[in-house]
Amino acid sequence: MARAVLVPLCLCWALGPAAASAPPNLLLLLMDDMGWGDLGAFGEPSKETPNLDQMASEGMLFLDFYTANPLCSPSRAALLTGRLPVRNGFYTTNAHARNAYTPQDIVGGIPDSELLLPELLKKAGYVNKIIGKWHLGHRPQFHPLKHGFDEWFGSPNCHFGPFDNRALPNIPVYRDWEMIGRYYEDFKIDLKTGEANLTQIYLQEALDFISKQQASQQPFFLYWAIDATHAPVYASKHFLGTSQRGLYGDAVREIDDSIGKILKHLQKLGISENTFVFFTSDNGAALISAPKQGGSNGRFLCGKQTTFEGGMREPAIAWWPGHIPPGGVSHQLGNVMDLFTTSLSLAGLQPPSDRQIDGIDLLPAILQGKLIDRPIFYYRGNEMMAVRVGLYKAHYWTWSNSWEEYSKGIDFCPGQNVSGVTTHTQEEHTTLPLLFHLGRDPGEKYPLSFASDEYQRAMEQISIVVQQHKETMVPGVPQLNVCDKAVMNWSPPGCEKLGKCLKPPKSDPKKCFWPH
Repeated sequence: MARAVLVPLCLCWALGPAAASAPPNLLLLLMDDMGWGDLGAFGEPSKETPNLDQMASEGMLFLDFYTANPLCSPSRAALLTGRLPVRNGFYTTNAHARNAYTPQDIVGGIPDSELLLPELLKKAGYVNKIIGKWHLGHRPQFHPLKHGFDEWFGSPNCHFGPFDNRALPNIPVYRDWEMIGRYYEDFKIDLKTGEANLTQIYLQEALDFISKQQASQQPFFLYWAIDATHAPVYASKHFLGTSQRGLYGDAVREIDDSIGKILKHLQKLGISENTFVFFTSDNGAALISAPKQGGSNGRFLCGKQTTFEGGMREPAIAWWPGHIPPGGVSHQLGNVMDLFTTSLSLAGLQPPSDRQIDGIDLLPAILQGKLIDRPIFYYRGNEMMAVRVGLYKAHYWTWSNSWEEYSKGIDFCPGQNVSGVTTHTQEEHTTLPLLFHLGRDPGEKYPLSFASDEYQRAMEQISIVVQQHKETMVPGVPQLNVCDKAVMNWSPPGCEKLGKCLKPPKSDPKKCFWPH
């Protein structure tokens, strides 16, 4: 596919006369499985996130910010491409409405045809680094440095393990092009105590990169995608046992402390007013792991893996001293895909014109307090499950997970059964969608009467939005259909130097099994 031509924009209205020559640095803080209800600023009762709460008081809090998918890999692909996972290929057609991601045996990954944010930012002179979890494919062709990043410290997969390096290899940790060790072998995680020093390592990587770029006077894009709040949850020794919330709270406190240090570092270097910072999460809290290994989605229904509000509404904070008025609270409907378009706008670039971009530019909402009319689509795999227009949310399909999985103790909605809503069979409502008013009923417990005038009026508007969306939807080639143990992290680049190459089994590609 031909590469898009990027045309610089004048952003003098937003940034002042020097905008074209000095675009701001971009810092995206992406959490892993952190819920809407995990921060003090969003009502968490223990109030153990003073730095993030201060970030919110100095910037803008987004109360209606969403992910593009209730699972890690597709949401990250959406953030970095500005496109729904069903467009960029991060979904499966192996079964209807199934969540799929990039475990070690996945064959696919981010297609070369997709244009990622760091690749585009290079056109404006940015130096780009990813710290933490990539999760867009671990095979060589999917390496982040082949998709626009200049530096990487982190891992291609979740920190699951430990494995025996025979049936399954331990997950590698990379510095740039090559692995420098493996989780549990060289980067310790104590599953009994939850102790690991990874967040401190990721913090130092961020501080060092920011210092280096400030010294070189080059604009930077730092994607800080850490994973301490994803089970198995971890924290460093200094933070263990310090939270009222247990180990999960320890991890949140360490993240909060780290973000406070990053923001103070920007201020100390004198570049805080030239650095746009955005904090959010990849999906809702994993209630299946709660409360010891999972967080809180506040008043919202269910959690990760579902398209109810708890699975897809995220905590979000924008911070940019001197540009964003302090103490702002926005009801703008936002999405992680908007970070793609907004970042390009800040860099003085237009989004690619040769493909459908789902993210919008949030700068009018952030800088001027405007509200932009736009829908939110809730996808699970290859199916549009729900849509939000204004304060109304219509469910065209409902499903938490199967009875078979639920009977094994896998519960995405613990203590939250809503009859006819949190269904354990896939229920189609395309003829008469279940409709909720999220202002009066944020917990999605009271569907509006089909016979009410309010239902009829709202559905007239929503039906037009859905029809237009489906008429223009061209799905990408699904990347998450095929699995093969031979493609696991047996012998990543750099393993020879470390003596950590492992022998892969014979190739045996099969359809991936996605139970929910």
